Amino acid sequence: MNQRESTRSSDKHAKPAKASGKGGFALSLKGRALRLLATREQSRSELEKKLKPFEETPGQIAQVLDELQAKDFISEARVVESVINRRQAKLGASRIRQELLGKGIDKEAVIEAMAGLKATELERAKELWQRKFSAKLGDQPPDRAAQAKQMRFLAARGFSGDVIRKVMTAPDDE
Repeated sequence: MNQRESTRSSDKHAKPAKASGKGGFALSLKGRALRLLATREQSRSELEKKLKPFEETPGQIAQVLDELQAKDFISEARVVESVINRRQAKLGASRIRQELLGKGIDKEAVIEAMAGLKATELERAKELWQRKFSAKLGDQPPDRAAQAKQMRFLAARGFSGDVIRKVMTAPDDE
């Protein structure tokens, strides 16, 4: 028997975290929440949505999430930081803002995070545009259709109209 087969056979006999009342074994809500948090930072509202189908008694999810939040497993600040770090190289401030609001992050925390992103938006848009279109700053697209395509690309990624115009007309400063 090779190592893979021995691993598979041992997985069959692994005991789950908690027995459910339905005759089989299943993870507890806390176990499910911890498993979700192990993959990436998640907001409280995201966890509520994902755990809702597994709630057995009303208020059980709130109790579990309160406990995890008290132990600092759930942190809104870490969620904001994680999203910004993952997405800032590819997206503009408005798209990131929408993503954070969609995750149920407090509006004040989102506004505070956007202040830092707005300061670097032009630089990030230039880098993205250069990577995507292999162009040097100051190079004009060959025709209006190409320019419109490049502008739509940046707009779809959440960059403001002012930033897009500056990227498309920026002189070569390298």
